[in-house]
Amino acid sequence: MLELSTLLIAVGTLALSSFAVFWARSLRIPHTVLLVALGVVIGLLSTTESFGFLESFHLTPEILFYVFLPILIFESAYNISARKLAENALPITLLAIVSLLVSTVLIGFGLFYSLGFIGIDLPLMIALLFGALISATDPVAVLALFKEFGAPRRLSLIFEGESLFNDATGVALFLVMLEVVLVGYAGFSTVLDGVVTFTLMIVNGIIFGTLCGVVFAKAVQLTRESEQASIALTFVLAYCTFLASDFLTHYLHIGEQKLYISAIIATTIASLIMGNYGRPKIHPRAEEFVDRLWGQLAFIVNSVVFIMVGILFVDIPFAGGEVLLPILLAIVVVALARALSVYPVVGVYNIFVGKRQHIPRSWQHLLSWGSLRGALAVTLVLLIPSDLNLPGWTLEISPRDFLLALTIGCIFFTIFVKATTIQGLMNFLKLNRMTDEERVAYEEACALTHHEVADRLEKFHERGYITPATYKKLLGEHKDEYQKACLALKEFAADSATDYTHQVLRAYAIGIEALALKELYQYGEVSETTYKRITGKLTLQLDDIEHGNLEVSQTPVDGRDIFERAVAKIGDLLQPKTPEQQAAELYSYYRAQSIIARKVLKELTKITPEDAASIFSPSALAHVTLTYTSFREGSQKKMDAIAREHPALTEKLGEGFASRGVAKVEEHVLEELFERRFITPKLFVTLKEKFHVE
Repeated sequence: MLELSTLLIAVGTLALSSFAVFWARSLRIPHTVLLVALGVVIGLLSTTESFGFLESFHLTPEILFYVFLPILIFESAYNISARKLAENALPITLLAIVSLLVSTVLIGFGLFYSLGFIGIDLPLMIALLFGALISATDPVAVLALFKEFGAPRRLSLIFEGESLFNDATGVALFLVMLEVVLVGYAGFSTVLDGVVTFTLMIVNGIIFGTLCGVVFAKAVQLTRESEQASIALTFVLAYCTFLASDFLTHYLHIGEQKLYISAIIATTIASLIMGNYGRPKIHPRAEEFVDRLWGQLAFIVNSVVFIMVGILFVDIPFAGGEVLLPILLAIVVVALARALSVYPVVGVYNIFVGKRQHIPRSWQHLLSWGSLRGALAVTLVLLIPSDLNLPGWTLEISPRDFLLALTIGCIFFTIFVKATTIQGLMNFLKLNRMTDEERVAYEEACALTHHEVADRLEKFHERGYITPATYKKLLGEHKDEYQKACLALKEFAADSATDYTHQVLRAYAIGIEALALKELYQYGEVSETTYKRITGKLTLQLDDIEHGNLEVSQTPVDGRDIFERAVAKIGDLLQPKTPEQQAAELYSYYRAQSIIARKVLKELTKITPEDAASIFSPSALAHVTLTYTSFREGSQKKMDAIAREHPALTEKLGEGFASRGVAKVEEHVLEELFERRFITPKLFVTLKEKFHVE
């Protein structure tokens, strides 16, 4: 039964975690470190008579596993790029599976022998169980630090991909080993059964997750016009996949064989499909809300869990200090096992790949040291039955309490030692320094910002919004900063053999194209097929630019987008397009290309030629302008050719585009009238129905 005091404590905890964001910034410490410290304070207060009511705040294993985990899994998998995962599939797979298994074995045997050396007879299966639950890394805290301190993007992606999938394999391995501990070890047959179960959980999890992901992506497509329904279906996807996997594992049998499905793997795959294949099917107005909502939910869950870690630390039954030395040994063993599971595996990987795919030694140091532990480890250790009793167990505390003490100790070490030293390590390894391209982008962004501010100040002065003295002072400051940025760009261009300005300008132009394309898609002026096709092409072009290739990619399809490739092939087989449908799709494609190229040219001409030449190199500006002029003219010619061949079709398409353009204007006008209080909410709804505005 939910008590009022428990609810008030939970709300107060959320309030503390919100304020902790600002406190952590002022104290210059990671947010998670402060959350755990607050948990310790709450735990200590709960031991006093005045604050004894705080003891009512606790989270059950069921809440952690069935309520919190689906949120954390969906938020992580939904926001990771499948094509980027495909590019780095090999190192991520090696780290998520091979390194995890190596770490589990090393921790298990290392703890078994080290504790035996000090006279503690720990059963090997319990040691291996601890190895399985502590080996999976928690990406939340370290990825936030990577982002704040400027770690290389590929390193962040590899770490996130590893964390995402080793969570899945780690949980599967833990559950199998927990079953062995509960049932008992019976020789080689037990090992064989464990291997089969582990394999089935992974394979069936992938199959079931794929099925759920595709079904719910199609369901979102059917409900696209209802933002509320689209948002609700993301929740149904996360929890339905997770709970159904667990339900089928427990209650569905094929003959004598249990149908093992990993709920973590299934939910990860389903969320990955929704985030990559299903995301464009969500209405653009709802898409941003979905991102923010799940991000906020993940923030809440992680905040509560890290505070609970602090509380659990106070509640650890130290049993007269007999677990203190085992905690210290566990910390050392886990740290060494992580290092030994990273360096050799990555070293072997580097031997068989090209130099461009190498993982540098400095990255390996960060992968090893940045392996923080958090929510998953706490969740798993609490799944161990509290009444678990093993033959020959000699310690005063129960096996679960013993493993809980080791887990909390390791989490404390990663939070208070590793997390607080990551910035120093990145500084030492020089991983947070800006690349040459980033330096150019930084100075160009400064120049553009100060240029825009100077223009706005002039308008403010003309309209009498600011006094002449204030105008003169602010204008002088921003013009000085503008000149400094332009001078820095000129000096860098003289010293560098590479024209990074051209790379940055091309990337900027692609960003303009992507935003313009999304707006066309939002208002139905391009189909989902056209939107995805152009998005894939822009992604390929951006990849080429990042690798220094400024030639425009002519590849029409993003080959690394595995979901789109599969769906496109199935669609072509099941429902081939008629010549008229192909012509309509091509016309829409070239029309969209023409519009987004025009948007780029419009943005580039906002700056005077003199200022543009100061911010961007004249050759880069001329080349990009010529490129997009060619894009626009080429697309227009292809549209005209299709119109000559299919006049009736293009006339009908033109009417449709015009009607959608009018609908866009109607929507904007009605929203402005409502926001300016010209019409009441009742009239707003009535007029939306009249004009068929969504």
